[in-house]
Amino acid sequence: MRHGKDHKNLGRTASHRRAMLSNLVASLFEHKQIRTTLAKAKEGRRFAERCITFGKKGTLAARRHVYKFIPQRKIIKVLFDEIAPTYTDRNGGYTRIIKLGRRKGDGAEIAILELVGYESTQLEKQEKAAEKRAERKKRKEEQEKTEEQAAEQKASETAE
Repeated sequence: MRHGKDHKNLGRTASHRRAMLSNLVASLFEHKQIRTTLAKAKEGRRFAERCITFGKKGTLAARRHVYKFIPQRKIIKVLFDEIAPTYTDRNGGYTRIIKLGRRKGDGAEIAILELVGYESTQLEKQEKAAEKRAERKKRKEEQEKTEEQAAEQKASETAE
């Protein structure tokens, strides 16, 4: 029977699980979206939503409470100054889990854990990455073109 068992062990010791979930939530607040296994996403969501609720309070005590779980001042500053204020009129449901299917290597279910309302930031990141790829490709083509011209010039010089 499962009496009193309110969390998944995730195959780890208590200290390892706590550290892993702390890092998972910190990454979520830093990047606004993370890709992980479904079980980790479900466990991480519990802590992320709790931290955002404390962030909405904005008190020193709330900051200290969150700091116990995520001991990274930079991320707590982002949480309290940027993320939590966007959810002031929302009562829970700050995160979303999107299932992606199974991982090829071990068959684990993969999911995206993301903050609701930050989809535009992800689109901007993807657009920026696409621009970088296009720029890199253009530079590579230009470099190949100059190399071909140099090779042709060298060949013509040797022919003379």
